[in-house]
Amino acid sequence: DPVGEPRSPAAEDRIGEAYRRAYGGRPFIGLRGAGLPATAEVRGSNRCDIGWRREGQALLLVSAIDNLMKGASGQAVQNMNLRFGLEETAGLPLASEI
Repeated sequence: DPVGEPRSPAAEDRIGEAYRRAYGGRPFIGLRGAGLPATAEVRGSNRCDIGWRREGQALLLVSAIDNLMKGASGQAVQNMNLRFGLEETAGLPLASEI
């Protein structure tokens, strides 16, 4: 098992570290760890919040987005920004304005 024994505290730490390496510092990613995300926390934003925890030998992963913002239109703007060398966050809300 690459993240350690399923029930060990070290496994939880290694899962979190893997997510921080992959997504830490990304402007539209919120890492919640064992605090599972809710749509109310991302409403009106272009964020995707990710939470995780071990349940027995299973790893439970949960993400929350506002599909009216982070859905196809928000993702299209984000990709266009990257393609044309603009700031990834240009024209997209990092936090809810609602």
